[in-house]
Amino acid sequence: MNLPPFAITVAQLLTIPEAIPLRPADQAVAPATIQCEEATDDRDKPYLDRFVRDVTQPTLTPFLPDPARATGQAVLICPGGGYAGLAIDKEGYDVARWLNSIGVAGFVLKYRSPAPSRGPSCRPYGPLRDAQRALRLIRSRAAEWGVKPDCVGIMGFSAGGHLAASASTLFHDSEENDPKLAAFSCRPDFTILVYPVISFTDPAATHVGSRTNLLGADAPENLRRKFSPEIQASAETPPAFLVQTEDDVVPVANSLLYYQALQQHGVPAELHLFAVGGHGYGMQRPDLPVGSWPERCREWLEGL
Repeated sequence: MNLPPFAITVAQLLTIPEAIPLRPADQAVAPATIQCEEATDDRDKPYLDRFVRDVTQPTLTPFLPDPARATGQAVLICPGGGYAGLAIDKEGYDVARWLNSIGVAGFVLKYRSPAPSRGPSCRPYGPLRDAQRALRLIRSRAAEWGVKPDCVGIMGFSAGGHLAASASTLFHDSEENDPKLAAFSCRPDFTILVYPVISFTDPAATHVGSRTNLLGADAPENLRRKFSPEIQASAETPPAFLVQTEDDVVPVANSLLYYQALQQHGVPAELHLFAVGGHGYGMQRPDLPVGSWPERCREWLEGL
């Protein structure tokens, strides 16, 4: 059986670490959440490739590397799914296992699904607040997890890339009701974006489905601008590594816009564009040139 790199077989399901609730069960989740039953779509494959829908209770799943190899770096991983759900395995757990192989701690964020038709009415701030709390939580437990508090980055795929870029540009806009966590920064130290959704204002770039799920079909211009990371980028935005292919259904203009915005503000950025690969491949296309992106990312992380 040929498995994609770092894929988890069905028999290995119990090897996935236990998820940590981002908030205690008795603590209100803000923005307000309509409770609904979470659902998982299983793909008919010999390895795990699930899509989790209707997330109302955000969690963080820590994957820690062998202490003998640990670099002290940590990455908060935001799987994609058009803000309707999350491709939790190929863009989450598999990626965390790869990070562990290079000595980096990986933390998979299961953030809330903001589309009201699929569950919570937490648009547009729910996913962002989940990411911000997760970054604070990682820093608050850095000593326990063998992480350097100033080496905590964020990584996202597709709509998860939009979330990662939003967390990298909107960190001044945060709310945290736990005073112990509020003492820690929610600004990522670096950003990794793989076929990201970025702009919600540029007609040539916007992925309408993701924008509609997060902001609503008739979002006002000021809200679309606020959640367009290329507009919100500044000299304080962390350095970034970007990957995309030219045949992606999410226009490659998204990566270009974010890269150009960082360049304009003097923020270091590295962009890798490939001809073919489509969308949603994660690390599952080692047969294509784009399959080399994890190695390029490893080199970039070592240079930080």
